[in-house]
Amino acid sequence: LARKKQRHDIPPLNRSSADMFIEEVIIDGFKSYATRTVVSGFDPQFNAITGLNGSGKSNILDAICFVLGISNLSQVRVASLQELVYKQGQAGVTKASVTVVFNNEDRKSGPVGYEQYDKITVTRQVVIGGRNKYLINGHNAQLNRVQNLFHSVQLNVNNPHFLIMQGRITK
Repeated sequence: LARKKQRHDIPPLNRSSADMFIEEVIIDGFKSYATRTVVSGFDPQFNAITGLNGSGKSNILDAICFVLGISNLSQVRVASLQELVYKQGQAGVTKASVTVVFNNEDRKSGPVGYEQYDKITVTRQVVIGGRNKYLINGHNAQLNRVQNLFHSVQLNVNNPHFLIMQGRITK
């Protein structure tokens, strides 16, 4: 008798209690992204960004950290918020905007106060001259409200171990 080779699916990894995950990142005027760029197709559990040197891979991670409210700007390799705007406004782009769209379909483990939303969008904008604002689902929000949203799913971008930059893994 010939045996059929069976296909074995790898079981999914156990997910943490924070099952909200990134679905898409929309970058406009941020660092090397002069025009609106949508990065989508994120996996709920593990993602890798690959590309040639100088193609903007690190800037995608920087954009996510920017939305999450990072306060240590050296982590995103700039000295001021204005440096996050494409060519610092010299090319006619005067605003950097990043939106992260989170999938919140597993509402029982999503952020407190957002159980009714399948998707949660968090946007951060900075304008040359210093205006910096956040929006949650299109509505203006204070930084502490954004931080509370993320803290309720155990995410703290300002934790020194949240982001380990390239070349620092051995330190």
